[in-house]
Amino acid sequence: MTNRLEPILLQKKREVAILRQHLDNNTGHPVARLLRGELQPEQSPSFKRALKSSSLAVIAEIKRKSPSKGVIAPIADPVQLAQNYISGGANALSILTDQTFFGGHIDDLTHVANRVRDQLIPIIRKDFMIDTVQIAEAAVSGASAVLLIVSALGKKTKDLLEFARSIKIDALVEIHDSDELEIALDCGADIIGINNRDLNTFIVDTERAMQLVSAIPDSVIKVAESGITVPALARQYYQAGFDAVLIGEALVKSDNPEHFIQACRHG
Repeated sequence: MTNRLEPILLQKKREVAILRQHLDNNTGHPVARLLRGELQPEQSPSFKRALKSSSLAVIAEIKRKSPSKGVIAPIADPVQLAQNYISGGANALSILTDQTFFGGHIDDLTHVANRVRDQLIPIIRKDFMIDTVQIAEAAVSGASAVLLIVSALGKKTKDLLEFARSIKIDALVEIHDSDELEIALDCGADIIGINNRDLNTFIVDTERAMQLVSAIPDSVIKVAESGITVPALARQYYQAGFDAVLIGEALVKSDNPEHFIQACRHG
């Protein structure tokens, strides 16, 4: 069976090399200055605080396509979709910035962050982060948090988590099995997402999150990810002990994403 994660990570290595070369040639770039400690990113709304809701928190995702399903939704105007999510009561936004495999772009993050700044809603950069330069780029672009995927990073997760904290943005540390959970906990992750999707095969099992949630300490914010196609499942995750759900495909395909978000909390 083809390993779907490997080509994505190879592409990320190429992108990081290009970005670092660009910064070497543009030493005054905000990302370069942030990496040198000469610049502090603008303070953004706390992603962690937003997930500490009195009810189920919803992270609403802007997602155009995936390697397994192709185009999911064209999303000509990510800013308008973000506004729809906010109107529905989303606690945070997730913006996919991978272009090659998911059809996103870092500009989507920048445009949305600039337009919703006054609404104080945190944004997580959803991408395959393998290097500190990507985290710095996320912060400069307006993100409050980044995704760190243990299956992609392994023991390197700790280094990137510490760097994110050093520039005062949060990290959602994503795991898929008990071994990855052990790594996340050893790293000191305080927000852990259980991805129902196996990134090596892209197969989704919505029971995966249910099986692992009890092994996560109460002090850690717990997020269920992938395969949440109906609000009833989101409510089941809340009853099982999750603090938040991350929903992408079902929202971008919905005729009424505002109602979908509201229904995740109230049946």
